[in-house]
Amino acid sequence: MPYSTIEEMVSLRPVGLESCLPFTFTSRSKMTFGNFTLGAGRAFTMISVERCEGQEAQVRCHVRGQQEVSAEVCIPLSSRGEFYECESEECFTLQEIMSSTCLRSRRFRFVNTTKCERSLVLSPIYQNVLKFPSSLEVDVVDVTEVCKDVNFVTPLTLTEVLSQPDESFPAVVEILEAPETRSLFKCSWLPELNKSEHLVFHKKGTSAMILLSTLKSRRAQQYFLVSQQYGGRFRRRPREFNSVYEVYVASIQAPGLKVSVTRNCEEVEEEGLPALSVGDQLEVVRCEIMELPCGSGEGQRQSVEALLCQRLQEEEIVLPLYMQGHFVEILSDNKKYKLRDLGKEFSLPLDVKVVSRDTELESDPLVGLACVRIEGAMLEPTIQASFPHKPDHCFEIPTQWLSMSISFTKDPLPWPSDKPPKCHVDRVTEVTDTFFYEFRKQGNSDEPPPPRPPKRNLSSSDPPKKSSKSSKKSSKADKSKQQPDKSG
Repeated sequence: MPYSTIEEMVSLRPVGLESCLPFTFTSRSKMTFGNFTLGAGRAFTMISVERCEGQEAQVRCHVRGQQEVSAEVCIPLSSRGEFYECESEECFTLQEIMSSTCLRSRRFRFVNTTKCERSLVLSPIYQNVLKFPSSLEVDVVDVTEVCKDVNFVTPLTLTEVLSQPDESFPAVVEILEAPETRSLFKCSWLPELNKSEHLVFHKKGTSAMILLSTLKSRRAQQYFLVSQQYGGRFRRRPREFNSVYEVYVASIQAPGLKVSVTRNCEEVEEEGLPALSVGDQLEVVRCEIMELPCGSGEGQRQSVEALLCQRLQEEEIVLPLYMQGHFVEILSDNKKYKLRDLGKEFSLPLDVKVVSRDTELESDPLVGLACVRIEGAMLEPTIQASFPHKPDHCFEIPTQWLSMSISFTKDPLPWPSDKPPKCHVDRVTEVTDTFFYEFRKQGNSDEPPPPRPPKRNLSSSDPPKKSSKSSKKSSKADKSKQQPDKSG
């Protein structure tokens, strides 16, 4: 698109000028400024616009001459000629191009040249533009009587549905805008939520829910959003820990934690690592400070955090928090719990197993899973809904996690007015890993990273000393060198 003046080209830039500088243009005609003449076809890079009071505005440009010699020139905005913008690296979406008059007059190419290497001219297929002159005289006519049979649709989001009065339910609604295809849910009712389909909204409310996950294994990990009204029974499962630090974190939430060692660990005296044998049972007492030899010099020591444990029926043992190990929780509890009771009596996360199914569910997806972890609890605003052809088979729509648009209709409810159905609500909804990660992000977890091992004495060429299993009782840290309890 040619421009006849510099001012015209500057004024038709698609975005604010200062935010899109510099840009390059060429002149098809010779340009003369006082005693300075530039030939046709020269490329100019506009750097800035300079406006001085009482003087004509100018654009400061960079121009490259022969033998790569460059210079700066100031060109008045009123300069006339035939100017063209050069191709730039600016990128625009199709929506931005179609909504900008000046962008629609320019040529474009795909950034991904595999789609199209030739230049494109984009223009809208249709455009509805209504212009009313300010002098137009308008007659206002009351058409209420004529339009009595006309129904005006009021689109509502699910959040707006929650603000409707309780008397609005139950009601038949029509889906105006279906949820996104990439949903956070993996459930049977989601694919049926299509545009123009009808639903029955029974009631709105707030539901207490639990997020469960299966443990990582060869199979793909699964996640479930479960109502606290779930009728199955759970039994606690012992947790596994791969470091002393993990045991320490669990002990904060569950004082008196007991664990059993599941893999031998040899003593490394210089690093403060005691010997552990398979089957050793430990009870966490408290967190302490222990001192180890420091690598910076002879006789110097450094303090590290450690976990003081009681070997059951034996002596105390001190385990540095950075120590790697393999432990399993010791449980004496064999009781069966309801889901809502687990959240009240124990800290989360918690490993459990379903030992009896929810008899009110046609199919309970939690039955048969070796172990599930209770990740967290939440209170969710929900809408209890069903499809008209199965009004008694209900499901809960978490309104904060699903985006769709509906409108209330005047269609009759799919049951006799004096015989409302007895609703059976799905209490288990499978969700995607994206839902799980979004839930974790909302928690804003700022847990500190596990402690790192202290620096070793690199000047010493001797390997770390190890002791046999029989010497593990002598591996206790010197109690006289331990500081007072840090955590209480």
